[in-house]
Amino acid sequence: MSDALELGWEEWLALPALGLPAIKAKVDTGAKTSALHAEVIESFGDTGSPKVRFLIRPDPDHPKLELVCTAPVVDRRDVTSSNGQTELRYVIATEMQIGTVRRTIEITLTNRETMSYRMLLGRSAFGDHTTVIPDRSFIQPKLSFDLYQSIKPLKPKTRPLRMALLTREPDNYSSMRLAETGRERGHIVDVINTSRCYMKIEARAPEIHYDGKTLPFYDAVIPRIGASMTNYGMAVLRQFEAMGAWCLNPPSSIGASRDKLLAHQLLSQAGIAMPVTAFAHSPKDTKDLVGLAGTGPVVLKLLESTQGRGVVLAESKKAAESLVDAFRGLDANFLVQEFVKEAAGADVRCLVIGGRVVAAMKRQAQEGEFRSNLHRGGEAMAISLTPDERKIAVAAAKRLGLNFAGVDILQSKNGPVVLEVNSSPGLEGIEKATGKNVTGKVIRFIEQKVRTLGKRREINA
Repeated sequence: MSDALELGWEEWLALPALGLPAIKAKVDTGAKTSALHAEVIESFGDTGSPKVRFLIRPDPDHPKLELVCTAPVVDRRDVTSSNGQTELRYVIATEMQIGTVRRTIEITLTNRETMSYRMLLGRSAFGDHTTVIPDRSFIQPKLSFDLYQSIKPLKPKTRPLRMALLTREPDNYSSMRLAETGRERGHIVDVINTSRCYMKIEARAPEIHYDGKTLPFYDAVIPRIGASMTNYGMAVLRQFEAMGAWCLNPPSSIGASRDKLLAHQLLSQAGIAMPVTAFAHSPKDTKDLVGLAGTGPVVLKLLESTQGRGVVLAESKKAAESLVDAFRGLDANFLVQEFVKEAAGADVRCLVIGGRVVAAMKRQAQEGEFRSNLHRGGEAMAISLTPDERKIAVAAAKRLGLNFAGVDILQSKNGPVVLEVNSSPGLEGIEKATGKNVTGKVIRFIEQKVRTLGKRREINA
């Protein structure tokens, strides 16, 4: 700003090119770059000239006042907030007006829904001739949110969400049901083989390529990533997030659920009950390791096991020690876990979506088998949960950061304990056992979380 300007610690300003005639901003000399509240950020346009579209509610006291703004992207960069959290943000350049002074400034886009001010004005917007007086406010002329009354919203119009279903098994029950249900509700669902994705990692316009083509923007991604693809699948999912997609389960949460040791540590830190567990990597003191999990019987699990594979029951302490020695020879990471005998080969699978248990079934192992997995021949039946079971299932999914999870619970003599948390639970068994349309609940949850920009008034920069 070439003109001399005095600012208080809070000021009114306008962003005319975004169609925002009045924004109340906090002036922060400690922040270099300005930040603007933005929700449902959607990137689009050519690789050489990317743009971003976002929803904003400029008045914190009137959340029904919503506008959609569009602006060119000038950069993407990591920004560390005052609480120490780092976030990758889009950066736009747009014209700002305070009083009679106008200038083009850079603004990062972030969700400031919990903040009192929809905009933070950083020092790069001040200019050399600006003085900030921290004990005064509104030195420049005041504006009003009444200026938005002249902006008449367009009639609501709908558009389908575009969803990506990441799976290497498009023909299994869960994948087919999710794709069919999404399409039945009017959405576009593209089934994508995770292993065939490859990525262009670039600050302004990250891309995912698939079979020689660039994938479009997706509103939401439903990850059905198999255990063998966990690491690469998380990388692909992070790339979708970088492109602005909302992921049903975040990549870090999927990683935590797949790492049995980390999952147990996180659950333990949250005070969530589970069978006593010991962990080792080829220990020399076999007897002490087995003793940590009890006198026997105990269960030994490979850390990467799924569907009951790599899970062995040792009936006695001596048998457990022999199995530990065998695992040590394989140079494997494994858990030794207390065997909950009173569960009698049964567990409870709770399906948690968005912090609510939407369906539950009891799985009973075949006679002579302690693993109740349906893939192992277990039988399933609908069950009514106790309040304690419901509470512990929700707490476990929340601790791992999973919006969609299958939480397996055992009934011990001391109450319910969490056995495992699955980030890609199978849907066939629980839908058939309970008669509930679980896939419909998944799609409706996505609809609630991903707000459709096509229903908003759009203002083009």
